[in-house]
Amino acid sequence: MYLGIDIGGTKCALVLGKKDGTIVRKVKFETKDVDTTLNQIIETAVGLCQASPEPVESIGVSCGGPLDSGKGVILSPPNLPGWDHIEINRLLREATGVPAYLCNDANACALAEWKYGAGVGTRNMIFLTFGTGMGAGLVLNGRLYSGTSDMAGEIGHVRMAPYGPVGYGKSGSFEGFCSGSGIAQIGKNVALELFQQGKTCSFCESMEKMNEITAKSVAIAAREGNEDAVLVYDICAEKLGAGLSILVDVLNPERIVLGSIYMRDSALLAEKMQTVLRRECLPLAYDAVEVVPAKLDENIGDIAALTVAAEGKDWTI
Repeated sequence: MYLGIDIGGTKCALVLGKKDGTIVRKVKFETKDVDTTLNQIIETAVGLCQASPEPVESIGVSCGGPLDSGKGVILSPPNLPGWDHIEINRLLREATGVPAYLCNDANACALAEWKYGAGVGTRNMIFLTFGTGMGAGLVLNGRLYSGTSDMAGEIGHVRMAPYGPVGYGKSGSFEGFCSGSGIAQIGKNVALELFQQGKTCSFCESMEKMNEITAKSVAIAAREGNEDAVLVYDICAEKLGAGLSILVDVLNPERIVLGSIYMRDSALLAEKMQTVLRRECLPLAYDAVEVVPAKLDENIGDIAALTVAAEGKDWTI
């Protein structure tokens, strides 16, 4: 039996499960201040270990970076204010008596999709989160690659245009164009243009309500065929193809797995994305790769944390 812990900016989840990703029991709660949340994580972990029908062999922790996976230390992630140099592996080990392993959340999700999802059977696979933010997990030659300082795969920080929506603290970044918050920013710009031209907007009633625009509200309008909403997703798809072409030419993967937004709305993104890939990539690299949606759906964070626990020290190079 294994224990997986998924630490997020809005919620945390602890799952008791098996090596194949089967979840036996799950507990989730809201992420609050660091002390409250840490205490709740540790107390819940102790309780689940004690209640487990079989001994818990190891604990896997999936968390946003920056972090030091080797030392098991969380290093001030932007979505977790106050989590400064948290020795999460040590704290869990001392509380439960069970070894713990820490992994960047994008890397953990890459592992899960590679083992049990859309990446099964590949040796060179890239997983992109494509949700609230944009990060990548890299499986190269059959091993997860995390880089010298656990920073490999931070493709969301790459600048795609001199100006544009802000993501990862950078205007015009890949994350700025290709993330939930980025799509909302693009949507606000499109809406503002329409309102200033005296026109209406399908996904926003008025200029006063532009702050209510979300990627979801734009997607709903785009699925209905509204041209202004389709334009927003076309802008995102154009940059998605450009960003993926960099990964394809540099790493020559056989499969790229896209999570969250692409998993839900590939129909709005795939055609234009593929057009850009075909135009930008080296032909041999383009012919070798397929881009597919993730398969593990909303359970991916849970299965990712369990996968880190099951793989233990052997999950990276």
